[in-house]
Amino acid sequence: MAKQTINIGSSANDGTGDPLRTAFDKINDNFDELYGTSLTERVSLDTSPQLGGDLDVVTHSIVSTTNRDIVLAPHGTGAVKASSLKFSGTSISSDDSTQVQINEGLNVSGATSLSTSLALATGATVTGIDNGALGSSATLLATQGAIKTYVDTQVSASDLDFTTDDSTTNSIDLDSEVLQFSGGTGITTSASGKTVTTKIDSTVATLVGSQTLTNKVLTNPTINAATMTGNVTVDNLIFNDNIISSDSNANINVDPGGTGTIQLQANTAVTGTASVSGTLTTADITTVGTQTISGALTVGSINVGDLNIEPSGKITTDTNGNIDLDPSGTGIVTIGSNITHTGTLTTDGQLNVDNIRIDGNAISSTSGSMTLSPAAGLNLVLGPTSGGVVTAPQFQATLGEFATLRTDILEIDTSDGDLTINTQGTGTIDFNTPTQTTVGSAGGGNALPGQPTGYLKVKIAGTLRVIPFYDQA
Repeated sequence: MAKQTINIGSSANDGTGDPLRTAFDKINDNFDELYGTSLTERVSLDTSPQLGGDLDVVTHSIVSTTNRDIVLAPHGTGAVKASSLKFSGTSISSDDSTQVQINEGLNVSGATSLSTSLALATGATVTGIDNGALGSSATLLATQGAIKTYVDTQVSASDLDFTTDDSTTNSIDLDSEVLQFSGGTGITTSASGKTVTTKIDSTVATLVGSQTLTNKVLTNPTINAATMTGNVTVDNLIFNDNIISSDSNANINVDPGGTGTIQLQANTAVTGTASVSGTLTTADITTVGTQTISGALTVGSINVGDLNIEPSGKITTDTNGNIDLDPSGTGIVTIGSNITHTGTLTTDGQLNVDNIRIDGNAISSTSGSMTLSPAAGLNLVLGPTSGGVVTAPQFQATLGEFATLRTDILEIDTSDGDLTINTQGTGTIDFNTPTQTTVGSAGGGNALPGQPTGYLKVKIAGTLRVIPFYDQA
């Protein structure tokens, strides 16, 4: 409803104005318009807004009766004020010099421009946003484009080179590849933030931990003050409590280096067979029981009961007892070369010297022929010094000189061969044998029998001859 104006006439009481009823009716209509109960009532009942145009006042609201905007447009340099806020053009300010506070969420769909610095609850005051090259400013924010430009210039042009224990060199393209940290046996890796952690599990031995090593090979280790329990095997040696043994039939050798020696400081007991290879140097040794020595034994002086072995090689006794070398069973006493004997050597029983055997009164060979060969220019003398006789049932030799040759049979060993008896120089063969003056009774007297018993074939000076022979008278 449009505002109704009361006609008051041209002058006071001239009778040209609205009657009282008409005037108060207009007043009531204007009050009804002004004090309408709701925007819907006022719009539906009033086609003349109170503020003119399309604007109306409803309770505490200024409303528009059409779909057009409500524009608060002061004149000139004037401004629109609401409480302490002042709206001037596109500027919002505060007349009481306090900050303009927005206590609810702010959704800005358009571009926002700040003409002064931006201060948040904490931190530096932002004075601007930089989209160029990143510098060292503490008050300028960088855009995504500025950050990407900087990162690209730092990363794209370089790789991360690294090497491993096997001297293999690799590189990572920082712009497109990822470096992975992987563990091996007993090792795991993990990452938290900027930290990569490498851990070992209980299967890996540490310097301070207590672990059990199984089937491990230690090359050139240095072990100080080690405590070992149970069997400890070093190559083929086994150390168990106070026993050192080997796991095979091999010898256990204790071999000091250089000129070092093996010193047994405490009392030493040897059970079984003790074998010493090389030189064994000791102080005085007293032994009880039987000692077996295999190989060479070089000592100073040894006293075994009444038997003395001196450094010179002499073996003596402290008493008048014999020195008996008596091997057991079929064993023999073997004496090496360069044997010098002084005095009387008495051998009880059979004596074998190489292939020559002396047993009782017989000298024989155990194999092959036996040769008696005197030195050059000397004679081989066979015969006792007290008139005995040397007998030889089968004597085969090339004889030299015999002052007297006595034998029951003198023959050759070659079938149908001649037996030759030669003399030296003008010597003759002298048959020193018994003689007789008669040869038989057939012829009587000293005459020879008419017919000899037979003829003896002999060679005289190489010519075969026959000599008659007769029966003994």
